[in-house]
Amino acid sequence: MLKKAVVLGATGGTGTVIIAELLRRGIEAVAFGRSLQKLTGLAATLGNPVGLTLKTGDVFNVNDIFAASLGADIIFHSASVPYNEMSTRLLPMGEAVMQAANKLGIKVVAVDGIYPYGRRINEQPIDEDYPKNPHTKKGKVKLEFERMVFSSRWDRAQRMIVRLPDYYGPTANDASYLGSTLESIAAGKPALFVGNMKVAREYVYLPDAAIMIVELASRDEAYGQNWNIPGGGVISGREIVHIAQRVSGKSKRVLPMGRIGLSLMGLFVPVMKEIVEMLYLTEEPVVLSGKKYERLVGPIPATSFEQGFTETMQAIMSRKCKR
Repeated sequence: MLKKAVVLGATGGTGTVIIAELLRRGIEAVAFGRSLQKLTGLAATLGNPVGLTLKTGDVFNVNDIFAASLGADIIFHSASVPYNEMSTRLLPMGEAVMQAANKLGIKVVAVDGIYPYGRRINEQPIDEDYPKNPHTKKGKVKLEFERMVFSSRWDRAQRMIVRLPDYYGPTANDASYLGSTLESIAAGKPALFVGNMKVAREYVYLPDAAIMIVELASRDEAYGQNWNIPGGGVISGREIVHIAQRVSGKSKRVLPMGRIGLSLMGLFVPVMKEIVEMLYLTEEPVVLSGKKYERLVGPIPATSFEQGFTETMQAIMSRKCKR
């Protein structure tokens, strides 16, 4: 039974919903991040709950993670690095997390994505045993991350990896594909959409993802494995924009961004150039199978896209009104 958890990358979209879900279940949560100002803002957003503790530190520093995790049962590693820094910083960050967890002999749940799978072989939903043959730099680095997490060096730490597809939700920010698109729509500005707007893709609503992640983390038999965190189906960019514009009451033009556009933007914003190699996922979407989760836990929570995107847009517009 989990009593106390540390969440790395606490102020990010995924970290925030994991903390909220932990507190909802009566589990004490330690929010770990670099900025005290952001952590304080997170606490205020959650209503400054009694079970929440704030800890500042560097996620690349073993001692900082170790100190923040004393007395905890588990670390949720939801911290991330920008696309353009992934090849050099992802593994050092993961090593620091695993070293601290191994010293303490506690559990680790690493939140990751679908890049290691590479191109799909067929159109069927893929399960956790699907072969990982990444053809991109980021996919290969992510596969090395998986191997590091499950390395036999960590003989005192139980660990699992949970894999999310593209995500959205009230806590998502512009670090997600959709974040900046929805922000622009809410502001009544012309928006950019990364990738093909006609192809339906899988998205997971972050509050649903948090339920599944914490549920798996609470079960000893789930460790030592990869787990898919599937969404509630697939939806096209056009359908997303339609819902977002209806909720916002604004309908400025939304332009799809392909390889040429992203490469040109990358001259000024390095992270945009790095997205180019991942565009295959917007043209040949990977859909995750949730059968393994269903066998262990039960039905997958799946908020409808209509409700999820409505709540997301309402949250974005509410934040804008408070500024």
